[in-house]
Amino acid sequence: MADIHIRKEGRAGRITLTRPKALNALSYAMCLEVDAALIGWASDPDVALVLIDAEGERAFCAGGDIAEMYATGTQGDYGYGRKFWFDEYRMNARIADYARPVVSFLQGFTMGGGVGLGCHGSHRIVGESSLIAMPECGIGLVPDVGGSFILATAPGHLGDYVGTTGARMGPADAILTGFADSFVPEADWGALKARLIETGEATAIAAAMRPAPDGTFAALQGQIDRHFGQPTLAGIARSLQGDDSDFATQALRALGRAAPLSAACTIAMIRALRGNASLHAALMQEYRFTFRSMEHADFLEGIRAQIIDKDRNPQWRHGGLDAVPEGDVARMLAPLGPDELSFAEETP
Repeated sequence: MADIHIRKEGRAGRITLTRPKALNALSYAMCLEVDAALIGWASDPDVALVLIDAEGERAFCAGGDIAEMYATGTQGDYGYGRKFWFDEYRMNARIADYARPVVSFLQGFTMGGGVGLGCHGSHRIVGESSLIAMPECGIGLVPDVGGSFILATAPGHLGDYVGTTGARMGPADAILTGFADSFVPEADWGALKARLIETGEATAIAAAMRPAPDGTFAALQGQIDRHFGQPTLAGIARSLQGDDSDFATQALRALGRAAPLSAACTIAMIRALRGNASLHAALMQEYRFTFRSMEHADFLEGIRAQIIDKDRNPQWRHGGLDAVPEGDVARMLAPLGPDELSFAEETP
């Protein structure tokens, strides 16, 4: 069975992820198929909107399929991963810039690459089971696929908190933070999809919307802003260490699972974008990190510890949250010269 089902149906261009046993993990080939479909539909008068969904109840898309990245990277071949990220980020930008409505239905886990596919469209729908997160710091990466843009535009310092701790967001918190737009009970998704396909009108979503169940971030906003508004990663850690509340204890534990270099770069990326953010700028900044991540950061070690050997004992390059020199952060985020991410259309 194919990993993705792309077709036209009624007035909609439809993209359905079809590998639920793998939590609909996004492969490089799937990225290329999505991008090709979007390019083709852009001038198709029969396609009034794009509808993106996934099979299975557990996940819309729990992340990118990184097995090949690890296999090639550990052999000293960084080209495959760099090409994957380059083309994936261009696809993420195409979704955000699309001239027609892009509607996504985000059940279960939406993480990493799933955020890039499902959280940049014009209409992002969550339901009771939705859990959205950016856990990349825990594998030696940074929130990418345009996630740093959403984090930088979140209220207060929610973005710093979510980006460095990998905190999971239910429907209300995802809407508050900017990863989703509308809560629609999942029992109503089938009828809503049918209406969108029939009419090609995204206005049908408004009639299906309902108030989301209460989240947790709104009540914690003050604590999050106080601790995660500190100017540096080390300052955030010290602030949390000085607070014996349940929130601070849990946040410090989560932060401690992050690769220090990744967390420090995440803070720097969000701060650079905040107040003047654009998705293209965010993707370019993310690519500078991911381009270097196998050779000069902790990505391969993070994948080994969390996914390959599963010993959950990564040996990070830096010994602690207060041990990352500013120069190391600057080197990871420095311009790439001729290797910079570009959004110009490539000549076939």
